[in-house]
Amino acid sequence: MNNGIVRPMLYSDLEAVLEIERASFSSPWSLESFKAELKDNEYARYLCLELNDQVIGYMGLWFILDEGHITNIAISPNYRGQHWGGFLIRSVMDMMTEQGMERMTLEVRVSNNSAQSLYKRLGFVTAGVRKGYYADNQEDAIIMWAELGTEVNVT
Repeated sequence: MNNGIVRPMLYSDLEAVLEIERASFSSPWSLESFKAELKDNEYARYLCLELNDQVIGYMGLWFILDEGHITNIAISPNYRGQHWGGFLIRSVMDMMTEQGMERMTLEVRVSNNSAQSLYKRLGFVTAGVRKGYYADNQEDAIIMWAELGTEVNVT
């Protein structure tokens, strides 16, 4: 990926992050939720994907012991389908491995087939289902896990 940079999220990124969040989710997080995660949650790590000085994606995780739990991830609609989501996740997985983390987990809507496909290509496997997980429509979530430090094909 040319010129893509993954870096810590700053308060100054929140306007762009909220724009992506609102374009991506039926129940988007609020500005206050992002601020609370950045300021008050000692387990939280939020990262931005920047391309040509523009935030085009972001990812949030909670680091708990040797595991990372992805809380949210989104790519700007203008940049979807161009492998930026895989680039962002792979970059974060590499960073986590360097920091001694051993695995990561996430929940994904059962209807979100494109995200599930991406996660599988990155080495995630299905571990279960959370019934009625999503508050907006009570949709089930698939729980997925990945072991870090293993080579995967992201194409």
